[in-house]
Formats: sequence, structure tokens, C-alpha cells
Amino acid sequence: MKEASMPQTILATDLDGTFLGGNEAQRTALYEWIAQRRSEIVLIFVSGRGFDFMRQLARDLPVQPDHVIGDVGTSVATGADFAPIPAIDHWLDASWPADRVQQIDDIVRRHPELQPQPPHGGRRRSYFYRRPEPVQVAATELRRLGFDTLMSDNQYFDVLPRGVQKGSTLLRTLAALGLPEHRTLVAGDTLNDLSMFQTGLTGVAVSNREAALDHAITPHTNVYRSAQPGAAGVLDALQRFHQQGDFNGFISGHRLSQTTV
Repeated sequence: MKEASMPQTILATDLDGTFLGGNEAQRTALYEWIAQRRSEIVLIFVSGRGFDFMRQLARDLPVQPDHVIGDVGTSVATGADFAPIPAIDHWLDASWPADRVQQIDDIVRRHPELQPQPPHGGRRRSYFYRRPEPVQVAATELRRLGFDTLMSDNQYFDVLPRGVQKGSTLLRTLAALGLPEHRTLVAGDTLNDLSMFQTGLTGVAVSNREAALDHAITPHTNVYRSAQPGAAGVLDALQRFHQQGDFNGFISGHRLSQTTV
């Protein structure tokens, strides 16, 4: 059977440390493998980065995304022109009323250890932090007001609409685009990718994953811990998932090779 007859696989991947991680040779191997099977792979970038970054990245990479989920799941676009998906935008707008920003600012003002990140898009507020303990106090206050909060990579703090993160937005995007969940592989390396693994979609956590993510995915049997970093870890999983084409075949074949770093 010719490989071109393979059904499409959806790769929904984080960028920094994952799709863009590893050395140049590892990234080249992943991008070339996808390019050679471009009609068989639906590529979705799922990142904390905004659209400006992803537009530039799409121009620079040898493979371009079919769809993008940016700003930790709070913005979505499709196609080369980054067109909106109305059903998703309506859901996101409804989750982020006009007074949300002022409510967040009123609380964060009392916590100077939170420093604003540079301007970004999406429906969120994002900050840097150094010590987690004081930030957890602010997070508790924000959650009481109906926000979700997310700490990742020991430095990033995001305030998000309740129920909106990478994972929930990805599921809605797959449904809006008519893409099958059982053919979707998610990939990540930090805690802001945890919500993708919590969807139940087949996942790969690359070897350079954040220690806190490694601990958090322990109960999730749908996640393969690759022994390879960044792009090499994505390719490790993608090749096998694309060939085997189902959750049970992929995970059972790798359960014994999983390692904790």
C-alpha cells in the first residue's frame, strides 16, 4: 500500500521547547518528514505565543500551519491568512466581557511581584514571576472572581477566562473544523500544555518537559513520555502514531519505554 493512502493525522503541537525545540538537525528531520507527507498531516500550532509571532514563524519555517491556537488558547485562526473561525470567536468573546481586564488589574496591583509581560493578543492577562508562593495568593483571589490561572515554566503567570485553555479551545476547534479527535496527537513540554493532555487525546510529552508537567501527567495513560527532546520527541511519536493510527496501538507499544526525567 502506498503511504499516500494513509488517513490524515492531526498534529496539535506547542511551539517553544516542543516543535521548535531540540537542535537544528532534529528540527530539520521533523519538518522534512511532515513536508514529505504534507497532504496526510493537519498541522495546528497551539502556543502561548500571539499571532504576530506565529505569522513570522510561518514565513520562516519550511512547513506552515493549517490552523493556529494562540495566546494560551484565547485566540484561534485558520489558513494562510489567519482567518477567524466565527463559532470559536463568539465563544471566546462571551467568556471575556469588557470589565474583565479592570477586575484583574485591581487585584494584580496589590501584588507587585507580578510584572506584566509585553503586550499580547487574545483574551488574557499575562505576567512574569520569580517566586511562586506570593503569586499563589493572587491566583486564589483571581479564581474566586471566576478566572482561571496558570503558572508555567517557573516564570509565567496567565489569567484566563474560566474554562478556556489550550485543551478546551483545541477540542472546540477540532469540532468546528470537522477534524477527528481519534486521529489527533498533541505535543507539549510545560504546564501550560497540561490541559491538552487532560482532554484524553493521545499525547506526547517531550523529554525536556518541565518537572511539574512530568508529575502532573502521571495519572494520564493517554500520554507517552518520549525519551527524545523537542522536535525529535515530536517526530518519535508522530511517526508511530501516524502509522498505527489509534490510541491503543500507539500507547501500548510504548508503555515499557516510558521514562521519567
